[in-house]
Amino acid sequence: MKAVYLFVFVALITCACVSKPAETFQSKLIGTWQLVDALQIKKDSTIHTTVPGRKMIKIINDTHFAFLNHNVREKGDTTTTHFFGGGGGSYDLVDTRYTEHLEFCTARGYEGNDFTFDLEIRGDTLIQKGVEALKDFGIGEENLQIVEVYVRVTPPAKQ
Repeated sequence: MKAVYLFVFVALITCACVSKPAETFQSKLIGTWQLVDALQIKKDSTIHTTVPGRKMIKIINDTHFAFLNHNVREKGDTTTTHFFGGGGGSYDLVDTRYTEHLEFCTARGYEGNDFTFDLEIRGDTLIQKGVEALKDFGIGEENLQIVEVYVRVTPPAKQ
C-alpha cells in the first residue's frame, strides 16, 4: 500500500514540474490584425496614409500572410465608390525580422517582390517598420520608409 502512495506522490510531483513551453515571437504574431495607423516617410515629408472609411486586416498563420483592404459602406449606401485591395504569400521570420514574399496582389506590379520589416509586439499591438523598396523594384518613384500599427482582432464570443 505504501508503494501505491509513493507512486501517486511521485506522479503528482512529476506532473507539477512540467512547465508550459515559453511563448515564441511567432506564436504571438499568428492571428488577425487590424490596421489602425500608417505612415509613409518620404525624403521631405511624413504622411499619414490611413484612409477614413477604409478597413484593412492582415492575417498571419505559421507559414503565410494575407492582407485585405476595402472601403466600409453603411447599409443602403449606393454612392460610395467600391474599393478593394489585397494580397498575400509566404513569409520568413528570423527573430523579429519579418520578410513577406508577395505572391498575389491586386496591384500586380508588387507581385514577386520581397518586403522586409522589423516587428515589435506590445500587448495587443503589432508595430511594423521597414522600407518598401518601390524604386528599386521599378514600381515607384522612391523607396518609402513605412510604419504600420495594428491591433489584434479578438474573435467574437462563441454562443
